[in-house]
Amino acid sequence: MKTLIKVDLKKKPEQQDVLHNRWHPDIPMIATVKPGDEFRVECVDWTGGQIKDDDSATDIKVVDLSKVHYLTGPIAVEGAEPGDLLQVDILDVGVLPDFQWGFTGLFAKENGGGFLTEHYPEARKACWNFSGIYANSRHIPGVEFAGIMHPGLIGCLPDHKMLAEWNKREKALFDTDPGRVPPLAALPYPETAHMGRMKGSAAKQAAAEAARTVPPREHGGNCDIKNLTKGSCVYFPVYVKGGGLSMGDIHFSQGDGEITFCGAIEMAGYLDLRVSIIKNGVKKYGIKNPIFKTSSLQPTYTNFLMFEGISVDEKGKQHYLDVHVAYRQACLNAISYLKKFGYTGAQAYAILGCAPVEGRISGIVDIPNACATLAIPTEIFKFDVMPNASGPKVMVPKGTDLAVVK
Repeated sequence: MKTLIKVDLKKKPEQQDVLHNRWHPDIPMIATVKPGDEFRVECVDWTGGQIKDDDSATDIKVVDLSKVHYLTGPIAVEGAEPGDLLQVDILDVGVLPDFQWGFTGLFAKENGGGFLTEHYPEARKACWNFSGIYANSRHIPGVEFAGIMHPGLIGCLPDHKMLAEWNKREKALFDTDPGRVPPLAALPYPETAHMGRMKGSAAKQAAAEAARTVPPREHGGNCDIKNLTKGSCVYFPVYVKGGGLSMGDIHFSQGDGEITFCGAIEMAGYLDLRVSIIKNGVKKYGIKNPIFKTSSLQPTYTNFLMFEGISVDEKGKQHYLDVHVAYRQACLNAISYLKKFGYTGAQAYAILGCAPVEGRISGIVDIPNACATLAIPTEIFKFDVMPNASGPKVMVPKGTDLAVVK
């Protein structure tokens, strides 16, 4: 496979003009391909090397999230015009030779937090070893699973109209509670913007309005869909000439929801891609957000232990068909269960974030409770986690836990 774009893991991301960390229609293309071309793109980890393979979570505590995500691109596809669909076939996803490990972070509440940040507000970290297709961690003993490697973030450049819409609606949300920690939205922040090959006053002006890469949006972006693995195919709406395809945030594995925020097993990696164009595809198929076809090449788990949650929060307050509350309860119920086998709450939380768990909205019509479920594949554990008459046995060695701030 031809390597179209290489990265240097020894250099800072800001020193590499093949990377950028904001969305803006005027970011220059760094390469051009033709429909039907197949090529490899290398990516740094989402933090650009801020996290280390050690036993301290200090780097998680102090990571500068205004710099993320670092994306490789944008790539132009000849003939792509606004209104087209850009078809991107993900042919392969892999680990870079110089980055044979990954990390999972529980972010401190003041630095982004996570889905259960009120329960786990302190910074924690787990480092993972890659054994071929399997991941295991010295910080979370007793589990090993096959990864579903995928890009957490991939999408096309927005046009000026869409960028303005993003900024308008996210600023309106932010202004409803501007002092909230973590904030309601990640607004433009030019101080740490890296605009790729855009330089000088043009880069400075664009950085003031460029969108952060934190959320998913109509163009794709940070969707964190674990099924976007090799063999899958994504159809992106095109907004600017050439499309401007960018990607990054490579995951070795992830559970549905990536609930710890840095909940996947994050890594530097590569994507092998093939591109093609469906002319006027947005109108033809009524596309607003990207759609994708799943792959047949995924780890097969046949036995799951499923936990249910409903729209009643931890304080007993009833909510109306709130799937956010329901999924949080399903996660908390699963954590409570796993703690009976000796895991700390933080270890169990991390397992749900990075193991290939399956999340579902199982019921959305039975007032007042939505029902959400979280299914854990039992085969990922090295011991029996099923309920039985003799009760749970503590199987996790005492004294093990995620790395803490030192």
